[in-house]
Amino acid sequence: MHLVHRSSPSNHILVDQPRTHSPTANHTPTTAPTPTTTASLSVNDSTIIAPWDEPPTPPPKASRSFGFASKSSFSTFNSIRHGSASTLLRHPRQSDSHSTLSTSEDKRRSADDDSGRHWLGSGSSTTLGAPSELRKAKSSIFSKLTRSRSRSGLRADSIDGEHPSLKPPPPVPDAYVAFLPIPAPPSSLVSPPSALSKKDKREKKKKHSGSRPPSLPPKHEPGQPEFKLDTNLDSMDGILDFSQQPGPPTYDASSPSSGFDSSTDHSSFNNNPIPLSDFRNPFLTTPVSSKRNGRILHKDIPRISPKDKGIPVDLPGYDEKVLPAPPLPSNGTDSWTAPESWAVEKEGADPADAEYSSSDDSVANGGVGRPMSFAMNTELPIPTDLAPNLLLHPTALGAQKRRARKRMAPGKGRPVEKPFTIRIYRANNTFHIASLAPHATVANLTPALNEKLLLGKETESHRLYLKERGRERILGQTERPADIVRRRLEQAGYDPADGLELLGGEGLSFLLKFVYKSQLLGPAEEELTFETFDHIDLTGRSLRTIPVILHQHADQIVSLKLSRNPMLEIPLDFIQSCTTLRELRLSNMAMKKVPQSVRHSTSLHRLDLSSNRIGDLEEAYLDHIIGLSTLFVQNNRIEKLPWYFPRLRALVTLNISNNKFRTLPPVICKLEALRDLDISFNMISELPDELGQLSHLERLIIVGNQVSRFPDECSRLVSLRTLDCRRNNISDLAVMSMLPKLLTLSADHNAVHGLDLSLGPCLTVLDASHNEITQLSLVPGPVGRPPYALTSLDISHAKLSSLDDLALGHLSSLRRLRLDHNSFRAIPETLGDLNFLEFLSCSDNKLDALPASIGRLQRLEVLDAHNNSLTELPVTLWNCASLTRINVTSNFLLIWHDPPLMPLAESSGIGEVLVPPMAGVQRKGSTVSLATTIGTIGTGRLLPPLVHSLERLYLGENRLTDDALHPLMQFKELRVLNLSFNELQDLPSRFFCHLTLLEELYLSGNKLTGIPTEELPKHINLRTLYLNGNKLQTLPQELGKVQNLMVLDVGSNLLKYNVNNWEFDWNWNFNKNLKYLNLSGNNRLQIKADPNKHLVNRRQSIAQTAPGPQSLSGFTDLTQLRVLGLIDVTITTTSANATVDIPDENDDRRVRTSGSTVLGMAYGIADALGKNDCLNMLDLVQEFDRKGEAIFAMFGRSLPPKSLPPGVSPNRLAKFLREKFIGVLQAQLKALNVKQNEGVPDALRRTFLKLNQDLHDSLFTSTRKMSTASGTGVGSSVGDPATLRSGASGIVVYFVGKTMYVANAGNALAVVSTQGIAQPVARKHDPFDRAETARIRAAEGWVSPPGLVNDEVDISRAFGFYHLLPVINARPDVFTHALSPQDEFVIVANRGLWDFVSYQTAVDIARTERGDPMIAAQKLRDFAISYGAEGSTMIMVIGVAETPETGIPKKKNQILDRMISRLDGEVPAPVGHIALVFSDIRNSTHLWEVNPGMATAHRLHNTLLRRQLRFCGGYEVKTEGDSFMCSFPTSLAAVWWCVSVQYQLLHESWPLEILECEDGKPVYDANGVLVARGLSVRMGIHCGSPSPEPDPITHRMDYFGSMVNRSARICGNAAGGQIMCSAEIIREINASVFQTEAETEYSKVQPPQAIDAIRRMGIIVVPVGEVKLKGLEVPENISLLYPTELAGRQDWGPAGPTASSSRVPFSVAQMRELGLICLRLEALTTSRVFRSKPERKGSIHTLSLENDLGDPVSSLELHCDPNVLLPPMSAQSTDAELMALLDSLSARVVNAMSTLENMYLPRTKSSLNKETIMSALAQHGALDERTLEQILSVLDSI
Repeated sequence: MHLVHRSSPSNHILVDQPRTHSPTANHTPTTAPTPTTTASLSVNDSTIIAPWDEPPTPPPKASRSFGFASKSSFSTFNSIRHGSASTLLRHPRQSDSHSTLSTSEDKRRSADDDSGRHWLGSGSSTTLGAPSELRKAKSSIFSKLTRSRSRSGLRADSIDGEHPSLKPPPPVPDAYVAFLPIPAPPSSLVSPPSALSKKDKREKKKKHSGSRPPSLPPKHEPGQPEFKLDTNLDSMDGILDFSQQPGPPTYDASSPSSGFDSSTDHSSFNNNPIPLSDFRNPFLTTPVSSKRNGRILHKDIPRISPKDKGIPVDLPGYDEKVLPAPPLPSNGTDSWTAPESWAVEKEGADPADAEYSSSDDSVANGGVGRPMSFAMNTELPIPTDLAPNLLLHPTALGAQKRRARKRMAPGKGRPVEKPFTIRIYRANNTFHIASLAPHATVANLTPALNEKLLLGKETESHRLYLKERGRERILGQTERPADIVRRRLEQAGYDPADGLELLGGEGLSFLLKFVYKSQLLGPAEEELTFETFDHIDLTGRSLRTIPVILHQHADQIVSLKLSRNPMLEIPLDFIQSCTTLRELRLSNMAMKKVPQSVRHSTSLHRLDLSSNRIGDLEEAYLDHIIGLSTLFVQNNRIEKLPWYFPRLRALVTLNISNNKFRTLPPVICKLEALRDLDISFNMISELPDELGQLSHLERLIIVGNQVSRFPDECSRLVSLRTLDCRRNNISDLAVMSMLPKLLTLSADHNAVHGLDLSLGPCLTVLDASHNEITQLSLVPGPVGRPPYALTSLDISHAKLSSLDDLALGHLSSLRRLRLDHNSFRAIPETLGDLNFLEFLSCSDNKLDALPASIGRLQRLEVLDAHNNSLTELPVTLWNCASLTRINVTSNFLLIWHDPPLMPLAESSGIGEVLVPPMAGVQRKGSTVSLATTIGTIGTGRLLPPLVHSLERLYLGENRLTDDALHPLMQFKELRVLNLSFNELQDLPSRFFCHLTLLEELYLSGNKLTGIPTEELPKHINLRTLYLNGNKLQTLPQELGKVQNLMVLDVGSNLLKYNVNNWEFDWNWNFNKNLKYLNLSGNNRLQIKADPNKHLVNRRQSIAQTAPGPQSLSGFTDLTQLRVLGLIDVTITTTSANATVDIPDENDDRRVRTSGSTVLGMAYGIADALGKNDCLNMLDLVQEFDRKGEAIFAMFGRSLPPKSLPPGVSPNRLAKFLREKFIGVLQAQLKALNVKQNEGVPDALRRTFLKLNQDLHDSLFTSTRKMSTASGTGVGSSVGDPATLRSGASGIVVYFVGKTMYVANAGNALAVVSTQGIAQPVARKHDPFDRAETARIRAAEGWVSPPGLVNDEVDISRAFGFYHLLPVINARPDVFTHALSPQDEFVIVANRGLWDFVSYQTAVDIARTERGDPMIAAQKLRDFAISYGAEGSTMIMVIGVAETPETGIPKKKNQILDRMISRLDGEVPAPVGHIALVFSDIRNSTHLWEVNPGMATAHRLHNTLLRRQLRFCGGYEVKTEGDSFMCSFPTSLAAVWWCVSVQYQLLHESWPLEILECEDGKPVYDANGVLVARGLSVRMGIHCGSPSPEPDPITHRMDYFGSMVNRSARICGNAAGGQIMCSAEIIREINASVFQTEAETEYSKVQPPQAIDAIRRMGIIVVPVGEVKLKGLEVPENISLLYPTELAGRQDWGPAGPTASSSRVPFSVAQMRELGLICLRLEALTTSRVFRSKPERKGSIHTLSLENDLGDPVSSLELHCDPNVLLPPMSAQSTDAELMALLDSLSARVVNAMSTLENMYLPRTKSSLNKETIMSALAQHGALDERTLEQILSVLDSI
């Protein structure tokens, strides 16, 4: 391939190039070059340019060879002189003649250093008027190469030399020059005569009259070899780096030119300039009319890269011309140049990095470039305040006008680009608003900035800076500020419809800031003081050079941190001077490649290059750093690792997470010393077999990839200790779990469905939660060992229905066991064998009882069994001597057993008092024997150990009565007691007698009318008391003596008393330490103020603490109050002067005094302060003046920042958001453009974003008040640093009529209850969410393995966190929900609820109190606390039902299942004319036989049907197997139930085994709609009047008669997923739903909610006709009923029941693995090990055979291809063939095992007596603890 350029009619463009000297390069003084002869090079349309023909050969040589191998022919090239416009000319300075490149290195360097200007563009070879022939002179070609503008793209192998390619890049040319490649050249390269007119020639001659005419090039002599130039770009990697080429701004800067100047024809272009009336370019040396315009490239020009396979050809340009940008100043002063690590290519120059680039808009329509236009379309309306500031060149403005008219011409259809308004600040923080086109560059902008902002000589050293993300850098000349603004705004959450082009004028200090200031400014070195030079930290100092003082002490530096200094250039001499440097940190430097000086730091051990923009490490040559042991390159853009990586023999730690790897680089597998590897959050889907070569690897992290399996070769990772493979698609952990040294295995959120506990000998921690596990097994034998070392096992959130007692008993070393969120009915008694167990959690199961053996667990400290079906706790629980916490909330406990009293061996004589535990006794290590000395009673019996150990007891939502409290009064050590939502009416009088250490007491939701007062004042430790939701009318006066009381909730009671009667009744003013006081919901409570009422101190003890006159009714004396709830409390005054002192709200106080009804909707609010006793969350309820509009919102954080110092309010952000939200929303609603179809979602989105911007401005001082501009931040901050780095979540529910809009950012969420079904209407912004992870990565952020954004924040969107903006932004997700009659209420809450309670559970809990949202909110809060919430919790419940239903009263002890017991009570058994429904699971018999997931699926099926019965008003008659018989009082209620069940079955969380079999796999119709998934249920409906009769055993109503038989037969005629109906049912549907027939006699009793629900879901009736039913003489006219969305089931005919359709289908891969096991066993019978040969590639087949023949064949190994020894198998094999193959392989395995048994096991079984075992162990010295445990377990089993 040849690199070619097309002839262009454009003229040369003169560019002033200032002399630049790199501060890091070792330049030597240069002299003026000696003029040499020059020759013009004339080319045709096809020109060969590149003079090399070989790619570089790694490793690179340390020579100045441009990266390619030296050739002898290069020495024959002679330098030519470029003296005419026909070649690449150097315009002479006034003091010099034409200077050229010499063949010598020194002269060539000197020429480059002295060059002041370059000619760029396409020139003609006929400037002198005579045609010339093409000369293939080597010297001219080489000279052209070295003098080309692309020399900054040439790579040098070493920076020791002074080659010009190592200099900083020159400024970008100011012309829109087009280098258009054209087709490959013909063999004869002859240029045609020039087509220039005489006028054009005169123009050229006049222009160059001051130049000497060039000499002709030497003619080609016959016999000399001709050199054809190889331009194959595939072989030029390492020679040319186009990413370093500063492309001209003629078109999109993201598509750099090739960098070669071609000599082509010129033609003049006369442009009448617009007078420079407003602007003057101080650097113009020639009139504008004499400038030549470059050709603008077409928008379809792709990016030219060295990695591209070819050069695009025939790309047409635009017809119009645009004036080139003003030239850059050339004043002879040193100017700043971009660091070499920036790769010259500025931000916005690479369309391949579209997600990171600042100029994505310049890559339109699939990544093609757009022509740059600096001028603005003046036909657009321009604000008058911006008109004087338009930075537009007059001539460019005229060109833009022409282009605008052309774009607006009919048929073009191209949109008009709007100009961007951007604030540009001066050094003194005054700013200038600039309006510029989207693609205007800094080079275009600089002259106008000089004109407007600077005076005199200030222009010499001023540059445009960009401040963002805590760092500052100088913008390159080709960067486009408008594109940067647009990209950053999009990353921050803004949409183009938000007017991105205008947002910059408002100031974007929260996001970025442009400053035009002197580049000489910077942090003074005298400010940098160092006590020692061992560890230097210069992070975020905006450095450009290394301080001089560090140069002087370079040899002392051990650790050097230079992160967040993007302008810093690291000199080579400094790096080489750092002889003891061990650590170098260069993170957040905006580097696109590694600085070349880094490779020379040969003493480095630790290198941090994270959070940059590095695309590859090919040129870094890190292998030069011999001792490099730690390398961090996470959060970059690397897709592959370089070839030299295996040379890093000392590399121990490698982190390549958060990059763009799709496969694990093979070179990693060759790092023999690697011990720590992190490849998290890439796109890796498969791990290579070579990974097993890392025999020294100890830690492997692969979180957040798409890995599905571990290769078998991973079994060779014999040193691996930690494996974190969370959030992948892994289905099998067997290979990794048996590694010999593995200690920790984290595999949650994967696809594991079978877990084998035959683990490795050292595995101590196994986390397999959030998987589809349905089988937990323990396979004994030589393959795996029993898990004796396992100390922590987490199998929560799985689908296990039973726990094997043998497997559980073998976990003898277990200390922590999590079984939450499964379907366990019981836990085996072998639980008591776990002697070391300390933590047991089995919540959210179906447990009926706990094993009695739990009393043997003497080390058990925590027992969590909440949300089960426990009716009692085992009495042996009293024996647990270390148990400190018991949580059995949400069960069905009726009693608490009395403690078993054990007689004393000897009388202790202690008496009847209870003796406290001895001081200094550790409760954790206490045993039963310890109790003999610490607790007895007068009868000579001692108390059980639990009395002295239990500290926290949670018994909420049970069925405990007053009689069950007496045993609880003996727990003397209790700190927390939760008895909320039981059936308590009157507490015993001595309830508080022994509970003197109590700190928190929860008695909410009972029926208490009073609390005991005798011992109440003694509770000096009581801090929290919840009495809400009871029937209290007054509170005792003794409550005021509990001086340390801080939290008191008495809301939703019947309080009605005179608050001034303080002598007998409680008054809040006596509890001065109150921080939380809630009186809301007491509708009868009146707070009256009487100024004439004074205190009469009747009791001296009370008078001492009584408040002053007129203060009893007020709250202002409670100075520590944080929350005061007075919703629905009546506040009255008795005279004109009487007032109730209500404290004002502030940052630390929230006062609620409103009513509980908004827009006719009742609502309730409940909150908890959390452990820090501070206000962290704020609510907002606002009803608008406009009819039918209201806002419900909450803002804040559940947990305050950990770094927040004491005394600083964590609520500043939430308070600002609450106060400003309404005003901002109303402004955004008014600004909506209805013509653009903008609506409320747009207003909500903009409100969130605007609030976030305003919040920033409130936290930071105005930048206008700053006195200096040299800081690295956006502005100086006000307030605590921890507050400035914190954030807040927010959620808003906006009602507009019957439409609800929900917008949220963070983890505050909302859910709607639709007829009892939870429907989320908000999205949690979790960094683990793959969509959020992609957005974070696109904004140059990263996610750490714990799930933290930039390893700091656990949410991906929020208000605040400005140091992470735009990675974390405030863009909300907006949901629109149309309210329907089925919607009941909305729950809005922060993470304090949702982290512990699921959506459906929350709806079920609130639904029990849906008649009173206030009580529902309080109940949800109390449940969250009971489930473990410790942070700040806030919950709102908003009733949206028009007529709230109270529900059917529940019957006690009916169903012991919390999923159902919380629902409305069951309807009474219907009699008379009723509807019967029969249902059955299709193919259930075969599923039970062959599918292991059927047990879990059956429970899910039963729960679903029973829940829907409660919603639809049905009665469960009986079940038989998996068949249901149900009755309904009306026909349409039965239809409603059937249709709802068919819908819900699709979305149930079925086990993976069910979804993989033929009976349960997902099925889609022709339109791609899901019509079947999981269990398939058939149903039949019929109505009539059967004979009811209660069953004498179950006491449930049963039905008999022909009508029942007919209903069963109708169901039998239905197929899976079908609803078969009789004619009577269809008639009722037509009459009441479709209204196509006359009403029946039962139409008026049909429930309206059923009719509405059926119409909403939609149904389709398909007549079947008359069918002869089995056993019935008269045919029945039946029809099929389908939900509308499932109408595709008509075309889906499920096959008949077969065993093969029910089982999990055969896997050919698994069958092949079984075959490999068979081959290995058979090889062992011959005393050999089977080794499978890898597949060979054809290119190396012969060589491999030679190698195989040359190697001696091992007698212990059998090498062979498994395909030769195994029967053929493929995906096309039928089930019958695979079954036969399975049978054959099984027989071979059995035979091999029998042979091995005969070979290696004794013929007769020897007796296993104690002496034999002990002697054998003593002989081999293997008596250790683990071996003894194994022996004991074996003996126990015998």
